[in-house]
Amino acid sequence: MASMAVQLLGYFLGLLGLVGTVVATVLPHWRSTAYVGSNIIVATAYMKGLWMECVWHSTGIYQCEVYRSLLALPQDLQAARALMVLSCVTSVLASLVSVMGMKCTRFARHSVMKSPLVLSGGVCFICAGLLCLITVSWTTNDVILDFYDPFLPSGMKYEIGLAVYLGFASAFLSLSGGMVLCWSSSPDRSQRPPRMQRSPPLSAPPPSTQSILLLHPTSPRGPEGQSCSFILLRLQQWL
Repeated sequence: MASMAVQLLGYFLGLLGLVGTVVATVLPHWRSTAYVGSNIIVATAYMKGLWMECVWHSTGIYQCEVYRSLLALPQDLQAARALMVLSCVTSVLASLVSVMGMKCTRFARHSVMKSPLVLSGGVCFICAGLLCLITVSWTTNDVILDFYDPFLPSGMKYEIGLAVYLGFASAFLSLSGGMVLCWSSSPDRSQRPPRMQRSPPLSAPPPSTQSILLLHPTSPRGPEGQSCSFILLRLQQWL
């Protein structure tokens, strides 16, 4: 029961990471206008995402335009697109594999493939979290470098958007869910078969009264006859 609860916890953490990764990929709030210098009082605010660029006017109008040319985009934006899409696909694959391997499902019940499936799902969640973490860290580094560049005009400086923070949270959720699933896939020690303990060797049976009588000095036989009779009798008892 405890292992099942741990698997459910890890799966829901990974599922939350998947939802957050998809939302962060779609949102255009990766970079927002920095209100510094001459941009302190502006009538418009610009926001850039992986797929579109939006403009917010002081009149309340919100307009977005999708990037038309793929080849005209900078290389860092193309790489961020590819990594986030790969992270989403890996998270979906991890959620499907984990469901099949969880103890609360009927798929492959009482099969030895349950634990490997959960382990595979946990590893996929970890890979998805790492891909998302690399993307948002890369974007954060670029935004910070541009912001503190003294030769860059104030109108071209941006701040970190909400989608980046959501990406960080989603990455940590995916990593946490994957590690919990990997930990829950370890075999339960309480269910292992007990080890067979070797019984101690049987001690030799005590000599019978017949053998003692044969060795009595009042026996009419000689010493050689007594020893032969004693050996034969002991052999019969062992056989």
